[in-house]
Amino acid sequence: MRVSRGKLKLLYLLDILRKHTDEEHPLSSRELCSLLEQRGIEAERKSIYRDIAVLNECGLEIGSTRFPKPGYFLLKRDFELPEVRLLIDAVLAAPFITRKKTDGLVEKLKSLASLPQSQGLEPQIFADQRVKFDNEEIYYSIDAVHTAISAGKKVKFRYYHRVIRGYRAEWNEGREFTVSPYALLWANDKYYVAGNYEKYDTVGNYRIDRMKHVSVTDLPMRPFSEVSDYRERFDAADYLKKSFYMYRGEPQEIELCCTNDMLEAVLDKFGADADFVYQDEDQFTFRAPVYVSDGLVEWILQYGGRVRVLRPDSLYEKTAEKIKALCSAYRIRQG
Repeated sequence: MRVSRGKLKLLYLLDILRKHTDEEHPLSSRELCSLLEQRGIEAERKSIYRDIAVLNECGLEIGSTRFPKPGYFLLKRDFELPEVRLLIDAVLAAPFITRKKTDGLVEKLKSLASLPQSQGLEPQIFADQRVKFDNEEIYYSIDAVHTAISAGKKVKFRYYHRVIRGYRAEWNEGREFTVSPYALLWANDKYYVAGNYEKYDTVGNYRIDRMKHVSVTDLPMRPFSEVSDYRERFDAADYLKKSFYMYRGEPQEIELCCTNDMLEAVLDKFGADADFVYQDEDQFTFRAPVYVSDGLVEWILQYGGRVRVLRPDSLYEKTAEKIKALCSAYRIRQG
């Protein structure tokens, strides 16, 4: 099918405005004509005015300015420059996205800005030396899990761990799982599937970067109401808030006593679920519903003596045992 030169001209003009202009980098009608001619489209300055009027009538919002020079620019974009910056930072910070896919995603995100803006981003996109995982199947795994959740089906995959062989860390042979997936979760810079492994009556967490050969089965998903407290929907936000380092645990109410300088850390983790029951000039006490696990104990111990367990007794004892083990490892005499 042949496309008329007039229609091509409008499409090319819009593409030029998207790629080459922004509020700080307008292009004059003469410059727009020159760029169109490079694409094989002859244009006069008067026709540019008419074409821009047509684009504005279509709701594309082409602005004009006299500063820093007279010209036209695309006024409205799907993403503002700070939003593009945030998305790029998120991709760079995500270790489960391989380095190859990181580079590709960053280039795609930069295309959401004008070329002058994307060039301005370059000095800020540092050569990221953070650890990146090497599972190139990550996109396919995410897509398969998402499809299974939408269809109410189980997923099958091999799950891998690393082991030390000959002073080198290598992947083991993996183990096959069939899981009812309920949610995809991003926590602690990693991507997880929260789901039920058919042998247990609990919700477990599986790292996407350790999953390979993911496929959607014909088996119906086990209802999450059978293995969790959720009934109408699996509340991923609530599940994340009550979990610590994605360890599996039992739902319980805890009571902790903290020094007052711990307030921000407590609010960051527990939010509105923190029920404050006591406070003086040195410390405060709060209660919160959580999943009691080794992850919770690790969260408590990272703050040393600034956090103290009051209840339940099982959490107190588990924390005390960890402290005793630390003392033993460092040969610290107790009592």
